[in-house]
Amino acid sequence: MSFTIRLFCRFLTTFFFLCIIFAAVVWLLLRSSLPQYQGETNLSGLASPVTIERDALGSVTLEAQNRLDLAYALGYIHAQERFFEMDLMRRRAAGELAELFGSAVVSADRKARQYRMRARSKDILARLPLAQRHLLNAYSDGVNQGLEALSIRPFPYLLTRTQPHPWRAQDSLLIIKAMYFTLNDSTKDRELALSVMHEALPETAYQFLTASGGSWDAPLIGDAPDWPPPPTADELNLQKLDPGLLRHDYEYSDNVPGSNSFAVTGTLTDGSSLVANDMHLELHVPNLWFHTRIIYPSPNSDDHNIDITGASLPGIPIIVAGANRHIAWSFTNSYGDFADWVRITLDPQDKSRYLAPTGWQPVTTYHETIQVRGAKNETLAVDETHWGPIIATDYDGSPLALVWSALQSNAANIELVKLEQVETVNDAIAIAQNTGMPAQNFIVGDKSGNISWTIAGRIPQRSGNYNPQLPADWHLPNTGWIGWLKASQYPLILNPTSHRLWTANARIAPDHILGLLGDGGYDLGARATQIRDSLFDRDHFTPSDMLAIQLDYRALFLTRWYELLQSSLNQAQGEPWQTEMQQALEDWDGYAAVDSVAYRVVRAYRQEITKSILDGFAAAVRRRQPDFKLPPLNQTEHAVWHLIEQRPQHLLPPNYRSWENLLVAGAKQVADILQKQPGGIAARNWGEYNTAHINHPFSRALPALLRKWLNMPAEPLPGDSNMPRVQTPDFGASLRFTVAPGKEEQGYYNMPGGQSGHPLSPYYGSGHDQWVTGNPTSFLPGRPEKILRLLPLE
Repeated sequence: MSFTIRLFCRFLTTFFFLCIIFAAVVWLLLRSSLPQYQGETNLSGLASPVTIERDALGSVTLEAQNRLDLAYALGYIHAQERFFEMDLMRRRAAGELAELFGSAVVSADRKARQYRMRARSKDILARLPLAQRHLLNAYSDGVNQGLEALSIRPFPYLLTRTQPHPWRAQDSLLIIKAMYFTLNDSTKDRELALSVMHEALPETAYQFLTASGGSWDAPLIGDAPDWPPPPTADELNLQKLDPGLLRHDYEYSDNVPGSNSFAVTGTLTDGSSLVANDMHLELHVPNLWFHTRIIYPSPNSDDHNIDITGASLPGIPIIVAGANRHIAWSFTNSYGDFADWVRITLDPQDKSRYLAPTGWQPVTTYHETIQVRGAKNETLAVDETHWGPIIATDYDGSPLALVWSALQSNAANIELVKLEQVETVNDAIAIAQNTGMPAQNFIVGDKSGNISWTIAGRIPQRSGNYNPQLPADWHLPNTGWIGWLKASQYPLILNPTSHRLWTANARIAPDHILGLLGDGGYDLGARATQIRDSLFDRDHFTPSDMLAIQLDYRALFLTRWYELLQSSLNQAQGEPWQTEMQQALEDWDGYAAVDSVAYRVVRAYRQEITKSILDGFAAAVRRRQPDFKLPPLNQTEHAVWHLIEQRPQHLLPPNYRSWENLLVAGAKQVADILQKQPGGIAARNWGEYNTAHINHPFSRALPALLRKWLNMPAEPLPGDSNMPRVQTPDFGASLRFTVAPGKEEQGYYNMPGGQSGHPLSPYYGSGHDQWVTGNPTSFLPGRPEKILRLLPLE
């Protein structure tokens, strides 16, 4: 053997052993940051022992002798399993991501820092009731003890070569602020675009595009409203527009943060109410929620335990949604309007002053320092009025200040902790309405069979004659927000005569109640209608019946679009592409099934036609605002379908000669796009598009092999928007449960992405397969497989 070959062999051998050593070091480092799952550990800060049990999925049961010890232990467990995810949430809300990730995220920090959420959270913390501060402090102590108990810091900090910062009580309030961003943020940007539309379009055209609801709605109170009529040819004639103004750039937003929630009274069950909830959010690894059961002695009874099971949110010491043996509760995003823009008049002689109801007042300027890893820190100047920060401009360049419930001095609290001890829907309603959180639909049922709906969270009380969807001048006295609605003013339904309640982010009330809640961009009511109709199809319910509704992926909403596409294809007889499209529709069965080509084709057709129709109205706005882009308009299905049915020539976009031409051209455009892909139209089933991308946030930075190890399997998923089983590749039911209070053993609980954030944990990705298949797992944690005891330090 030549010297060169021997040298090469030695090099390969050395390289091989170095790789093994490197892999072993990485494995040991990862293993050293695993949570402690068994045994005993002594901790300062505990008054009495706490037992922590984990079942086969890692669902935890914590049993303590008092609520403060329980908060401490929950913080300990949250930190060991999810500290990095908690850290990301507080940093997103506070605008502190660049300290971890450098210049790449500075723009996100700049946007978040405009709201000064950390300073506001400090102020809110100081105002909280003493009992809530004690609870947050105990939780923070537990978080820091849990983090300190790890032999090595969590692996994301090893990858970023950074150190985790200790948890503070104010950080738990930042977690609540982060949920405001998740659930309310789109409303603010939407209203800026609505202002541009309102200025550029005739009033009839504006109302036609932006009404709050129509025939698809399934309100809890009253009937579905009528959609307003379109503008006349004298008011708006799109045929006269320059076709160069068309851009075909309307963007669908299928990821509408929201949820399904529905309930039935005990009349329709075996005595107890039955409550179902699936919260629709972006999906990640690990999941947002943490399946938790907490048990502690009742402070009001010597022989009674408080026993709550549900979803805890790492970062706060409470169960967000679940059941306590007496009541069960759930949430969906309400999509009321809880943010307003105020037009600011600056003093022409002194731009540091603005006109307020009390006269000229100074603009307050705060300087926020953004720490940037590996680069120079940035300083951001934030100008504020007494209404809120000045962070945008109106269509005419006027500065705008934001008034948002998240910025108010009592926007966040942990009042929900009181739900742990209540036994009736009436008591639960009073607590929910006083909770500092993003305003949500709140459905609650109790063991006696009662059910109720209201809004949880604070609702602003508005005064003055202004449209809250548009920027307004608030310098006149008694104009704007004058506090919060009183509990007696909240909308409320108790034990409806139908014995059924449902919410799905759509409009739920008539105009007189809508005036209290506002319109923050209600979702189209197709999903709510399908849930309502399914509830009325039965007179008796079990948990499995509720699951069937949650997993319903019938495409009832698209049936009329399927028929329209068939009609359009019939008008294109003889075209080469027509035959392939016609064949693709042959497997239509009315479901968003993974193997359905027809579903994908019909869905694409609807989107293509909607884009073309709305583009004509956007072009009308671009005459005055050349860079205008339509915001998400969730209700425009009503407007689009009205035009398809009536086919007014003056509202046809200028690049088409007839409505038939537009409809056929849309079908051809879909065919052209799908034909260009391998296998043509026949290979384009729904599952190919709707394949799971439920990933760990660090996976993009890793090699493909490690990326696959961190992420959940790329499986085709049934479901879509506008049906109960909401599902896109990275969005859908972040949890799914049904429970009857007092019969928790009969309930179920599913969630994707797993319980643990550690890739070597036996609970990494746990339960994900059952979530994919819709196979229910127990609402209560199962038989304990690992037991950890936390003991007071003697």
